[in-house]
Amino acid sequence: MNKSPFARFPALRLRRPRQADWSRRLHAEARLSPDDFLWAIILKDGKNVREPVASMPGVHRLSPDEAVSAALEARDLGIPALALFPFTDASARTPGGEEAINPDNLMCRAARVIKAEVPEIGLMADVALDPYTDHGHDGIMRDGEILNDETVEVLVKQSVVQAQAGFDIIAPSDMMDGRVGAIRAGLDEAGFGHVMIMAYAAKYASAFYGPYRDAIGSSGVLKGDKRTYQMDPANSDEALREVALDLAEGADSVMVKPGLPYLDIVRRVKDEFGAPTFVFQVSGEYAQIKAAAANGWIDGERAMMESLLAFKRAGADGIITYFAAEAARKLLK
Repeated sequence: MNKSPFARFPALRLRRPRQADWSRRLHAEARLSPDDFLWAIILKDGKNVREPVASMPGVHRLSPDEAVSAALEARDLGIPALALFPFTDASARTPGGEEAINPDNLMCRAARVIKAEVPEIGLMADVALDPYTDHGHDGIMRDGEILNDETVEVLVKQSVVQAQAGFDIIAPSDMMDGRVGAIRAGLDEAGFGHVMIMAYAAKYASAFYGPYRDAIGSSGVLKGDKRTYQMDPANSDEALREVALDLAEGADSVMVKPGLPYLDIVRRVKDEFGAPTFVFQVSGEYAQIKAAAANGWIDGERAMMESLLAFKRAGADGIITYFAAEAARKLLK
């Protein structure tokens, strides 16, 4: 006996709702909006700087004044927030990444000027040491080992400095154990109980980060790899443990990174915890679409929108992406 609640063909024809544009829109299960995006922005020191990133067509390193222009564009497009990342020249990097806790570093200066000009835009700060260390790792290194607890102490100081500069969301991307709880305590003690934490909770040791490392100046300095602290791409259950720990330590939201290769993780995290779940469409994902489109192999605009929709379908509440402005313009047409 057929126990399905649905009729069978030919009484049931699933093509019926697909036959007209109005009907496809009416039956759509997932929707995209500019409200879903955090626009990933690469910063660089200087003035009137719009320096192309060779491995990421359409992405530029922006000086703080140009970042203000991006913030104004984001506001006008309905994009709620920017996610900022700093390019650091090799000459400014040190073994301990001391520039990370400089209250007048590039990230802090950019945050202050953006908030002065566009106070209604949200700002997310990447918290990690890899843009500032001369070895390119996310933590303090001794004899080839990344030191967890010593790194966490620095990350707390970095977070407080960023909160003082005006960042609304602190996003630790380092994958050190215990850093979310320590940062929450440090922010609260410093009077920043209102500042949110978005934990890079399930961040994988991925091959898809290459163009980003080029964009922030880390690709030429990274010694070794990050597999001792970022997650193994083979693991899924471990991601749930990481997310559970970060939520227990006080994360307001969690992130899965990268995006498209890890849609199963996004779905599992959302189903398991029901917490605000974000996904980072990383540089390699962006670059792949751009490169294939430039070669005429795919329709770049359609591929962009399809990839973003996939995140929503998988359960993501928001998407950090370099496509944010381009996609928002498309949605607003």
